[in-house]
Amino acid sequence: MSTGMSPSRASLNDRSKHPHFMGLTGRPLSLVVSIVATTGFLLFGYDQGVMSGIISAEPFNNYFPETKNDSTWQGFVTAIYEIGCFLGAVFILLVGDKLGRRKAIMIGGFVMILGVIIQITCIKGHNATAQFIIGRTVTGFGNGVNTSTIPTYQAECSRTTNRGLLICIEGGIIAFGTLIAYWLDFGCTYASADISWRLPIAFQIVFGLIVCIFMFWLPESPRWLLTKDRTEESMQVIAALRGLHVDDDETKLQANIIMDSIRASGHHGGNTPFSALFTGGKTQHLRRMLLGASAQLFQQIGGCNAVIYYFPILFETSILPGQHTMSLLMGGVNMVVYAIFATVSWFIIERAGRRKLFLIGTVGQCLSMVLVMACLIPNTPSAAKGAAVGLFTYIAFFGATWLPLPWLYPAEINPIKIRAKANAVSTCTNWIFNFLIVMITPIMIDHIKWATYLVFAVINACFFPVIYFFYPETRKRSLEEIDLIFAKGYLEDMTYVRASKELPFLSDAEIDATARQYGFLDDEIEVEDSEKNTESRIVDL
Repeated sequence: MSTGMSPSRASLNDRSKHPHFMGLTGRPLSLVVSIVATTGFLLFGYDQGVMSGIISAEPFNNYFPETKNDSTWQGFVTAIYEIGCFLGAVFILLVGDKLGRRKAIMIGGFVMILGVIIQITCIKGHNATAQFIIGRTVTGFGNGVNTSTIPTYQAECSRTTNRGLLICIEGGIIAFGTLIAYWLDFGCTYASADISWRLPIAFQIVFGLIVCIFMFWLPESPRWLLTKDRTEESMQVIAALRGLHVDDDETKLQANIIMDSIRASGHHGGNTPFSALFTGGKTQHLRRMLLGASAQLFQQIGGCNAVIYYFPILFETSILPGQHTMSLLMGGVNMVVYAIFATVSWFIIERAGRRKLFLIGTVGQCLSMVLVMACLIPNTPSAAKGAAVGLFTYIAFFGATWLPLPWLYPAEINPIKIRAKANAVSTCTNWIFNFLIVMITPIMIDHIKWATYLVFAVINACFFPVIYFFYPETRKRSLEEIDLIFAKGYLEDMTYVRASKELPFLSDAEIDATARQYGFLDDEIEVEDSEKNTESRIVDL
């Protein structure tokens, strides 16, 4: 039992009591965890944007003739990546709890590299298009694994005070990856025909290697370790991430709070049945899963990838007919705007909160699509310039709000018992509707032209009431504190938005006491001998 005394100076030099990973502890270690996690999303953004400048380019179309002047094939070759991402998310849905966060991320990075190699080794005349499609699908599978896992890993390794910022940086960095892809695409248009598409695709390997290699030396999520009864390892990770001694009282308090949350959710042993996703009661698993998944759904059907993937095509088709190089250049400028505004949320996420940013972004995106539509109706060059302004304002609002938030919100809103599976459901939702939008956008532009943007404007308008009435605020809340918001709403028969406003911000000790007050530990959970033994080991360590 801890006496509350500080450990001796000699014990601080004992790596088993004052643990390090990669020779780092405390803030430097947390920084490296964030950098590697962020690199995974940089890779995601890069792969999102890399096809934009390639898919309609003459060298690529000559090498893969099926795509030449065929919007359906162009949409299919681009969108098949999303099917791979969907399958990767399903993979995590099925086995994510068994693999753990760290191992899943390494697998995702390795599979992405494998998919890239398949793509860049295509040989013309030897079923090249089929091989390219397979490579895109494999790369997508790896990205689906990573995007389902990285936000969860980051959330479970972060402090409450900076969790929102760190995951927003992850989401925002997607824009920087897309920016790099756009400008590399543009630069490679001046290279040889082969280099113009092979080099941009191959460049993904750099990011993939960073994720795979560094993740090998980083710690596992302490929350996942505790669900597996790997108590001593979790204590080591908690101490290392916070720069504490293993015997420090704060280390033990954090471990006990997480264990209380695990027992309250019934997640002991770490294996969550699919039926747990559909339960209500104090934990509100179904509601929370649907909230996270709806954020990802709204992100996609709002039209973001109609702009990101096909910006050069939109420009060349609707605004600057026949000017491919200028359309690519304007796409690059648009991505600079995208990247700049993606940083906005980093500075305001903990001040403005999630709800306000969701609502602001929804209004901004809706009005931008209305502007694009209105300026394309006259079908004149001067009016088309106004449509360009609308595309720029859309990407600015999206980058500042809807880009990072749907990656942050599911990681926060879902409880530990279903977090891996519910986040995977959210990511599955993202990718299946991503595929839908990327597949149908070129066809919509071909057939209904300016009305494409009217469709997206109406869809965005429908988001507002859903967010206003159903999305509780999670800013400055610990993951365990968010559990109490839903318990309060259920037990006191109030909306969960109201519960999030009325529940005061709690200290670690108050969270533990409030959980007991709501009967998490006494009414719902029959604590078995193995769980008692686990808690005793935490106290005695």
